[in-house]
Amino acid sequence: MTVTGPPEPDAQPKRPRMCVVGSVNVDHVAFCSRFPKPGETVTDATFARHPGGKGANQALAASRLGAQVSLLAAVGADSLADYGLSLLRRGAVDLSGVVVVENESTGIALILVDETGENQIVVAPGANRTLRRSDVDVRDFAVVLCQLEVRDEVVLEAARQCTGLYLLNAAPARHLPRSLIDRADVIVVNESEHASLAEDLAGFERLLIVTRGAAGAHALRAGHRLAEAVPPRVNAVDTVGAGDAFCAALAVRLSIGTPVQAALEAACAAGALAASARGAQPSFPTTAEVDIVLAKMRNGLD
Repeated sequence: MTVTGPPEPDAQPKRPRMCVVGSVNVDHVAFCSRFPKPGETVTDATFARHPGGKGANQALAASRLGAQVSLLAAVGADSLADYGLSLLRRGAVDLSGVVVVENESTGIALILVDETGENQIVVAPGANRTLRRSDVDVRDFAVVLCQLEVRDEVVLEAARQCTGLYLLNAAPARHLPRSLIDRADVIVVNESEHASLAEDLAGFERLLIVTRGAAGAHALRAGHRLAEAVPPRVNAVDTVGAGDAFCAALAVRLSIGTPVQAALEAACAAGALAASARGAQPSFPTTAEVDIVLAKMRNGLD
């Protein structure tokens, strides 16, 4: 839409234009009282199926949080693809960059969630591993957000093309090429990822965000702590997707110029809200829901 005159005083801020490059999975989730030991069977679980994948999750979460989002991903030519993309379609995410791959299955995640909300996940990537450098075109986006559930060549090409804000959620953790680290404006890791990538991240001088679950998150710049935040108190029932909500909220807030401290607080709130409901994508909050929680925290009402 073309604006021909000055905005009205109460006009909403412009929605950041973001491309999320990553995976699409269908999550098969079993909710159980506890995780089985090796060789043990735990019964009386309940089952649910949800659209998922870190790329799809972060794309939908960012759209709900106010960004204009496109997803670059790959799915199989199967019925799982329609299901895996269903909430993204309803959530106004542009799917024109999603590649449909013949003779490949859409990615699947097998997830266990215990009664505390903690999870264990095994992923069969399927079509996600077929996404190629030649599929990447992110040159026209103000923000690019990547994870590591697709090939390194794809993540590197997105970083090379990006002319705006480039964020990398380095998960699942694996060795990071130096050229990727040097291009990243923001890298997000959890505590275990931070520990396993310590050598790769040594000398990273831009914004490094380390998430610590219910303990919150902190921001480092050139090794010095810049900010820290804690999430609101919630009844965590399913932490699957909480980290994706965190990354999406952080990307959206930073892209509109929110200071690091405030962006970190919003990201912690989004992650906590996502953990308070079952399923990754169904649990993602809106901007209004995050802002309500932040206001309550500021007033000591969380």
